[in-house]
Amino acid sequence: MARVVNLRSLRLRSGEQHRDEYDVPLEPFELGGQRYLPVPDTAAAELAVTRASSGMVLELSFPVRLHGPCFRCLEEAALDLRIRGREYQALSPDADEELRSPYVEDERLDLAGWARDATALKLPEQILCRADCAGLCAICGRNLNDEPHEHEAEATDPRWAALADLRDRL
Repeated sequence: MARVVNLRSLRLRSGEQHRDEYDVPLEPFELGGQRYLPVPDTAAAELAVTRASSGMVLELSFPVRLHGPCFRCLEEAALDLRIRGREYQALSPDADEELRSPYVEDERLDLAGWARDATALKLPEQILCRADCAGLCAICGRNLNDEPHEHEAEATDPRWAALADLRDRL
């Protein structure tokens, strides 16, 4: 399983490209206090390294499937994503920080770290079991997908009646 790729060993000249597939380990994610597991825990990632005159263009692509609870109803949810990442690594050690990839150190590319961060950037705000998930009832906690229902309006506490009258008059 490849966690790190030695870019120096590729020996690319300007304009040449190296393309290969690596098994990259994927880590679980914690999102909104819930844990989401990648299934399987490794991804067949395609890495393309293209040598430019002043640096290297790095491209990573792989599919990932995450399993965990739905944000609304807590039932099992699965999310399929296609991850694509692109980085640039300048050859000059004096180059600006923007021209250096945070995943390359001493000409070694950290595939696992890059895959983790690229996946995190692709995650939606909420992982749902289905797009129209109704969630849980705020009063009784039942799953509204299985048992759609409404509750009668609760009677107000009589101790607050004087304030309710004042609100109605204003």
